[in-house]
Amino acid sequence: MFGDEREHSRCHPMRNHNWMRRNAMVPKGFLRYHLLEALSEKSMSGSEIIEQIEKHTGGFWKPSPGSIYPLLAWLQDNSYIKELPTESGLKRYELTENGKTLFQEQKKMRQKIREEGGFMNAPFFENFLTKIDPERNVDFRNSMKRLAISFFRLGSSLQENYSEEAMQEALKVVNETTEKFDQLDKKMKESKGEKNESNQSK
Repeated sequence: MFGDEREHSRCHPMRNHNWMRRNAMVPKGFLRYHLLEALSEKSMSGSEIIEQIEKHTGGFWKPSPGSIYPLLAWLQDNSYIKELPTESGLKRYELTENGKTLFQEQKKMRQKIREEGGFMNAPFFENFLTKIDPERNVDFRNSMKRLAISFFRLGSSLQENYSEEAMQEALKVVNETTEKFDQLDKKMKESKGEKNESNQSK
């Protein structure tokens, strides 16, 4: 079925259009990067790639066959991957030398974007905390952006230099920071509730 779907996607432009529309909310290059990452580990079939991407993203995202197979076809047409002969008839793919080069380029680009915070451009930060003083808003947005960048840098470092000790240390810091945020949020909500009660009693 999956092989047929790939062939149909080549023959029906509307299918490719729908695939692009359905994946409009996925960050540009996200699927391609994870597909290349999966194939950099070993040769895989389309269904195995889907399972591997779901695993790599911690179960948060599982791409559909309708997004994977047109991309596989495009990568194969552009000599980034090649199909391996198998006795079972199941189509498996592996990276070509061009594909390995593309993956390394994508990996460096991804790291640079994370370090520069390019994954969190406007409109997210532009529309953040719009009800408070603009000058203080800028300070807070910049601090939040630094926090987000630090978080993703930590994630990249853990993935490349994993150890149980480093994981436990990072987990401790993240949990402590989250707890402090939760405490501050609770404190502000309680303060607001007390003010409302005071106003109602007047």
